[in-house]
Amino acid sequence: MTGHVLILGGARSGKTAFAEQLAIRSGRRPAYLATAEALDAEMRDRVASHRAGRAAQFTTIEEPLALSDALIKAAADHDVILVDCLTLWITNLLLANEDVAKAVSELGATLVQIKAAKVILVSNEVGLGIVPDNAMARTFRDLAGSAHQRLAEICDEVHFIVAGLPMTLKGATGREPRIHEA
Repeated sequence: MTGHVLILGGARSGKTAFAEQLAIRSGRRPAYLATAEALDAEMRDRVASHRAGRAAQFTTIEEPLALSDALIKAAADHDVILVDCLTLWITNLLLANEDVAKAVSELGATLVQIKAAKVILVSNEVGLGIVPDNAMARTFRDLAGSAHQRLAEICDEVHFIVAGLPMTLKGATGREPRIHEA
């Protein structure tokens, strides 16, 4: 089993499709650990669409907050776990008044402990735009950036996806999946 993977990219960049292809290629028993909470009609539609698109290929686990615990449990039954996505998880933690830095530290420690399963983390890169105009958005951007740096240190591979094309930043395998979407 090769090491853990961090996949970053902008919204609608193709990062999830890339991660799904990598997960399917990487294991026989893949799990999809979703962090989204369907709090409105539009998000419920998105979640339903994502579930339907992956139903036959993945066991779906939904956990908006206790990511480290969910990973440990999933690693007992699955050889690859795709986490989508870290920025939604960070948002959930902020809204629940949780200590994000502590949760990211726990996630890092959990990743180091998990040896029998590959964990593929998907996250939105939010630090490439303008400086947000409000304190909450700046806090979110800073926490996401710190989380990405910490997790990039731990992960054996880091990919940045732009327009469906992967750029390998760390641990090039030479055989990354190509994204082909309609």
